[in-house]
Amino acid sequence: MRTVVFDLDGTLADTSADLIAAANACFEARGLGRPLDPVGDALIAFHGGRAMLRAGYARLNEARAEDLIEADYRPLLDHYAAHICVETRLYPGAAEAVEALRGQGYATAICTNKPEGLARELVAQLGVAELFGALIGADTLPVRKPDPAPYRAAVAGVGGDAARSILIGDTVTDRETARAAGVPCALVTFGPEGRGIERLAPEALLEHYGDLPALAGRFLPD
Repeated sequence: MRTVVFDLDGTLADTSADLIAAANACFEARGLGRPLDPVGDALIAFHGGRAMLRAGYARLNEARAEDLIEADYRPLLDHYAAHICVETRLYPGAAEAVEALRGQGYATAICTNKPEGLARELVAQLGVAELFGALIGADTLPVRKPDPAPYRAAVAGVGGDAARSILIGDTVTDRETARAAGVPCALVTFGPEGRGIERLAPEALLEHYGDLPALAGRFLPD
């Protein structure tokens, strides 16, 4: 079984605005305004809740930053869970590309560092849950990406073999995960870094989702 494993945030869907809104809600609750920008800070958003809080408190020159980050992490997740799909959208052609892969006999799965419950809620609200045979989140296993175990679990969850798989992602975490798992990696160029992601030397760049079936076929021939 040929398997294509996708990251979620920044790869299948642009979740940055809703993530930034959740972080800014924590700052606003402390009377500190909204230090993060939903466009300019999109890349930070894709590195997780603590990264957003850390960036915001750094801009605010908050001496108690590390303590506040831990105190705010749960409220951030709670706010995000309640507003998980307000501005979030699938990237153009993503659903169609996954459907095309499945029609060609590929298994498809998600491996994300978003908590599993939130990831499942998001793909359900986006209407694409049925397109993925397995979903592994940040808390599904005791470890998360870039440890290769979650990736391998995603592949195993759809009955695949890691040796016949490829990871589609958007950050250095995905690149390092693929390297650790010994599999090829294609990084998307339509995220915040654009073609700058080429600096990570992935095996391929994905410019548009319409190119994905052909790209997968190059790395995972029949």
